[in-house]
Amino acid sequence: MPELPEVETIVNDLRPGLKGRSFTDITILWPRMVLRPSAEELRQRLPGQTIQDIGRRGKYLIFRLASGEVLILHLRMTGSLLLKQKGEPLAKNSSYIRAVFGLDDGMELLFNDRRKLGTVSLVKDEKEVIGKLGPEPLGASFTAKELAERLSKHKAPIKAVLCDQEVIAGIGNMYADEALFFANIHPLRAANSLSPEEIERLYRAIQKVLSKAIGNGGASISDYRRPTGEKGSQQNDFYVAHRGGQTCKVCATPIERIPVRNRGTYFCPRCQRPPTGS
Repeated sequence: MPELPEVETIVNDLRPGLKGRSFTDITILWPRMVLRPSAEELRQRLPGQTIQDIGRRGKYLIFRLASGEVLILHLRMTGSLLLKQKGEPLAKNSSYIRAVFGLDDGMELLFNDRRKLGTVSLVKDEKEVIGKLGPEPLGASFTAKELAERLSKHKAPIKAVLCDQEVIAGIGNMYADEALFFANIHPLRAANSLSPEEIERLYRAIQKVLSKAIGNGGASISDYRRPTGEKGSQQNDFYVAHRGGQTCKVCATPIERIPVRNRGTYFCPRCQRPPTGS
């Protein structure tokens, strides 16, 4: 699933070429992906609108339009955005196009989504879509103290809480696993059981793994591609995520995989000791 680093990479790749461009048309091949307004109304309202800027909030891509409206895309589990010249042949990894956004310079932005879970919204107030998201983990206002306050309200396993978008925006399976590894915290620990020292370690680990992943263009485990069609490379630097059965890069213990609230979770049983009594 594209998480914060993947979406941030897409924003950074798209912004230089799309800022100031206007939409000329939109083809919706999977109408159910349009949450707001209807697919037909979106086809009528979007053409002619100019992209003032492109940003990110959590895992959402936000196209701020000159009209004051906001186009919000959520890639969900298998979505990706590909930018190509109109008429140019599709790449092999572009077999599941669900929407095509035409641009006034002859380019097309393709929404590719194998599992049809991605969404599109055009709204006047972005809070309609992203109003309940928690703080940005790389934002200047996000501190270890705020992390402590938020975790103190939850008894659930720390892995599940880190993936709760209303607690912290943008972290998903992969980077929760990585952050917990670097903080030496077992994924089944109750979120409100962490000590101040452990919270400080987790805070630093979150910052570290997300920043590094952005620098590596995100992780291409299955469907994620950058708008150019290139893969990200962060998967090559993972320590536990998606490495079940391989040995830990620190202690050589086999990495284990367990379910945590129905999420596949990877950890090192030696570097991340289980909670007392488990």
